[in-house]
Amino acid sequence: MTLARPMAARATLRLAALMAVAVTVLSLGAMALQYRLVEVRLMAAARAALAADLGGFGALYDQRRIIALRQAIDFRATAATGEEMLLLLDRQGAVLAGTREGWPVGVTARGDGFGVEPAEIVVEGGVRWLTVARELPGGFPLLVARSLRPMDETLAAMRRGMLGLLAALLVAGGGVGWLAARSVMRRIGRVNDLADRVAEGELDARLPGARSDDEFGLLETHVHAMLDRIQNLNRATHRLSDTIAHELRTPLNRMLQKLSRIEGQDDLTAELKAEMRQAIRMFDSLLDISRAEADQGTGGGLVPVDLSAVAAEVWDLYEALAEDKGLVAEARVQPGLRVLGDRTLIAQALANLLDNAIKYCAAGDRLTLVLEETGDRHLMRVQDTGPGLPDEMKGAAFDRFVRAERDRGLPGHGLGLALVRAIAARHGARLVLPEGRGFTLEIHWPRLQQSD
Repeated sequence: MTLARPMAARATLRLAALMAVAVTVLSLGAMALQYRLVEVRLMAAARAALAADLGGFGALYDQRRIIALRQAIDFRATAATGEEMLLLLDRQGAVLAGTREGWPVGVTARGDGFGVEPAEIVVEGGVRWLTVARELPGGFPLLVARSLRPMDETLAAMRRGMLGLLAALLVAGGGVGWLAARSVMRRIGRVNDLADRVAEGELDARLPGARSDDEFGLLETHVHAMLDRIQNLNRATHRLSDTIAHELRTPLNRMLQKLSRIEGQDDLTAELKAEMRQAIRMFDSLLDISRAEADQGTGGGLVPVDLSAVAAEVWDLYEALAEDKGLVAEARVQPGLRVLGDRTLIAQALANLLDNAIKYCAAGDRLTLVLEETGDRHLMRVQDTGPGLPDEMKGAAFDRFVRAERDRGLPGHGLGLALVRAIAARHGARLVLPEGRGFTLEIHWPRLQQSD
C-alpha cells in the first residue's frame, strides 16, 4: 500500500519551486533596492555637475556680465566632449556662443538666476539631458545641460547584469531547493516506507540505523514507540484469544464425549453436539487467524504453489453445492499461475469466500470465480450477485466477529473474512473490495518470479 509515492515527487517539486521562488523574490527585491540607490546617486552626481557649471558661469557673469559668459561658453564649446550642452542667445535669438546652432524645441527659459532648480529632463536624439534654461537680465537666454547617457548606460548595464544574475539565482535556487527538498522528502519517505510496511501487516517493521539528533529523529523515535506499544497490545490480544481458544476447546471436546454416553435424549444430545462443534470450529478459526498473523511478514514455510490448480480443486468441491442451491456458477481460471505460498492456507481462504457466497446468496443468483494474470500480480476475484455487505459494515468487514444484523439467524461467527485477510497478509497479497452489486472480493497475489 504505497499511497504516498505518487505524491512525494509532486511535493518535492512544489517545495523546490517554492524555495527557488522565495530566493528569487528576495534577490529581486535586494537588486531593485540597489538599482534605485545607484540611480539616485548617479542623478545626484549629474545635478552636482550641472550645479558646478552654473556656479562657475554665475561667478563670471557677476564679474563682466555677458562678455565674460560668452567667452567662457566659447572656450568650453571648443573642448566639448558631447556630454554637455551650452547655448547663449542675444535678445533677437541669435547664437552668441554655444555647442549647438539653435534653441532646443520644447524648452522654455524659466527664471533669471544661475540656480540648478528648476531643472528638467529633455530627450533629444534618443539621449536624455538634465537641462536648466534661464533668461538673464537684458533678455539673454542661457541653456546649460548635462547628458544623462553615462548614467543611462550604467543603469542599462546594471539591468542586464541583474537579469543574468536573476536567471542564475533562479537556476541555483531551483537546484538548491531540489536538493533540500529531496533531503527532506527522503527522510519523510523513510517514515512513509515504514507506514506502508506496517499497513501491509509488518507490525515488527522498524527504521534501520541510528536516530538523528533533530526533529526527524524525534519523529522516528515517537513512531517506533507507538509501534512498540501497538505491537505489545496486539500480542496481548492475540495471546488472550489463543489462550481462550486452547482452554475452551478441551472442555468442549470432553463434553462431546460425555454427551455420546447419554441415552434416551437423542434429539437434545444431537442439538448440544451441533452447538459444541460450532463453538469448536469458531475456536479453530481463531487459532488459524492467530497462526497466520503470527507468521505474517516472514517467508518461512512458503513454497512454490500452483495457484491455478488450487483454485480449480476448491472450485470443483463448491460448484456442486452452488448448483444444488440454485446458483448460476461460473469459473474462469487461467492455468499455470504460480505463487510462493502455503497451499493449505490458500485453499482455506478461497473455500471461506465460496462458502460465504453460497450461504448468503439465494436461488438464481450468480457466483463467479476469476483467476487471471495482471502485471506482476495474479488477480483472484470471487463475485456474487447476492445481498452484499451493508454500507455500515464496509469499513469493518475484515474485523473479527463482525456480522450484519440481518444475518444473525444464519450459522457462523463473523470470522471468515478475518481469516481471509490474515492469510492474504501472510502471503503479501492485497485485498480489494470493489463497489457494485452483490459482494465482490479481489485478492492480488504476488506473482512467483522465475528465480524463485
